[in-house]
Amino acid sequence: MASLRARGRGGGTCRGRSRGHPEAYARAVFAGRCPPLSEEIIDQRTEARLSRQKLLMRVPLAELSFILSEEALRDPVGSPEVMREQWQRLLEAGALRNVEIQVMPAGRGFHPGKNGPFVVVETHEHKHLGYFESQGVGCVVSEPAEVSAFALRYGKLRSQALNVEESARLIERMVGET
Repeated sequence: MASLRARGRGGGTCRGRSRGHPEAYARAVFAGRCPPLSEEIIDQRTEARLSRQKLLMRVPLAELSFILSEEALRDPVGSPEVMREQWQRLLEAGALRNVEIQVMPAGRGFHPGKNGPFVVVETHEHKHLGYFESQGVGCVVSEPAEVSAFALRYGKLRSQALNVEESARLIERMVGET
């Protein structure tokens, strides 16, 4: 599906469709799965995740907006070097003119993102779809009322998260802490 616009709230790791994962980070996420994945499956999934990074630069440019929790950003996946590389890649992706990355600061209390990660997509045909995933099982939502609720939640999250510039400064500080 080719999307014009995608908005998403990330879950417990900085995983996602096109946030730009360094290979070591993506591999560490898959290596931590339960039940364990075979090396072949880890290789396949890592390659698939890395190939989705092309969404960041494809023509026409897709408008991409993400909200990540500070807790997910700080939760170590792999070595400190892997985390630093991940944060630097997020900064690079966020600097693209078609990508916005916001951080929901720790300690905000309950907010709509606490119910789990989700994505809202608008297709070239201007159809809106929702997507959520839990325990490795994904679900596409097409019922307009349900997709509208996803969009409402996303709007509330954007209003509660740090703005794009504040988010970039927080991630830059995290890079400097490692």
